[in-house]
Amino acid sequence: MNTLSSLEEMIAALRCLPGVGPKSAQRMAYHLLQRDKSGALRLARALGHAVESIHHCAKCNNFSEEEICALCRSPKRDASLLCVVEMPADLLMMEQAQCYRGMYFVLMGRLSPLDGIGPRELHLDRLVRRAQENTCEVILATNFTVEGDATAHYITILLCAQGIKVSRIARGLPVGGELEHVDSGTLAQAVLERREVTG
Repeated sequence: MNTLSSLEEMIAALRCLPGVGPKSAQRMAYHLLQRDKSGALRLARALGHAVESIHHCAKCNNFSEEEICALCRSPKRDASLLCVVEMPADLLMMEQAQCYRGMYFVLMGRLSPLDGIGPRELHLDRLVRRAQENTCEVILATNFTVEGDATAHYITILLCAQGIKVSRIARGLPVGGELEHVDSGTLAQAVLERREVTG
């Protein structure tokens, strides 16, 4: 049985990144070894440290170096609101928009039976327990994909059975968007979810 050389092992390791195929992995490996050895060492140290020190927050399930993350510990957050997002990147987008000051629960994915991701893999039992603490409303901010819609629907059934108020972020036209550049599905959804205005 042949063992991989160090270079082959490095290229194989780089292929675990999303969207990185054999050629891209090879290019990255050659670049790091030829042009940026200090960067390669820094990357290796950062990856090793992150894997050892980062876990999931016991409350919101986001990545954290502490048992309870800083966001969950913050007294400035509204504990009566709980926003459910699919991934940590979605939480960051919500925070950057500065439109929400409540708490979060990060699913770390979405229901996808074909990929073997069910309610257990998303820790929905933890979400229900978290929502029962002192939450007045759960806001579902899952993506508007088939899987995201299915996830939102499943969570809605779970939480409504517990008597918890559930809402879902609206979908529609982007701010500053022009109708001629919007796809027909988005425009149709915006019309369906229209709201009354008063003068």
